[in-house]
Formats: sequence, structure tokens, C-alpha cells
Amino acid sequence: MKKISELKVGDSFFSTCSISDKELEEYLNFSRVKNAFLEQKQKGEQQIVSGRAILSRMEGEFTRLSQIYGNHIIFLGTDGDPEWKNRNTRFLKPFYTDQVLKLKFTISQKEDIDDEFGKIAVDFEGTTQENETVVLSKRNIYRIKKEPPR
Repeated sequence: MKKISELKVGDSFFSTCSISDKELEEYLNFSRVKNAFLEQKQKGEQQIVSGRAILSRMEGEFTRLSQIYGNHIIFLGTDGDPEWKNRNTRFLKPFYTDQVLKLKFTISQKEDIDDEFGKIAVDFEGTTQENETVVLSKRNIYRIKKEPPR
């Protein structure tokens, strides 16, 4: 685990994940998302994964990174990117269940809030095994305690 004082703008961390049919079904049931397109799965076919499910998994994977896990950290939201008219996320290609999603997390901003907490912005990038970019998400904002628990 790295303390906020050890994190630098430009630092990148990597992970991989996939989302199974069962995990997607559990997410859709929990989130209560209703989308006819997502419900039209053909037997034996891979299912398209909703954007919200992809972002949720990416956020979870970020908090599990060995460099991050153990910190007192909370997701505050997104500010968007001025270059994208203050939008935050772009889905560029469909992503399907059981595909491998290669994740890159880059610290894009870091600042103090007060004596106890700081704030970091993290850019997410997800690509397939074929290096096709699936999703870009900029300026995901986290509050992080400066001195983690011992």
C-alpha cells in the first residue's frame, strides 16, 4: 500500500479482470437496471456488458490494487474532462462476458484537502486482450486519508 504522499501524478497501476454471465446477472439484479437489449441473450452466446457494470468493476478493481488497498479511501464522484466538454466516460467498443479486460489506472491529479485528507483524480482505461480500447473514464475523484490505519 502506498500513502498519498508516495503517489505521484502520472503514476500508473495495472490489473486485469473479466465479468462472467453470473456476475453480470447479479449486478443487474442488484442495480435493478432494466434494459431490453441486455435481456435478449441467446443461449450459449456471450452477453454484452452494460457500461455501468464495467465502471463498477473497474472502480472495485482500483480499490483492490496492492498500491491502494488498506488506505481509507472513498469515491467522491467525477468532475469530467474539460477537453471532453466536462464529460467523464467514453465507451468505444462493446465488451462481452468472459472477455478479459486489461485495466490501467493513472493518477491525473493530487491535492490536499486538509491536515487529515487528500484528494486524487484517477483516469481509467480498459482494453481487450486484442488491445482494443473499450472504455476511457477521466477524473474519477477519491478522498484518501493521508495516514492510513496501522
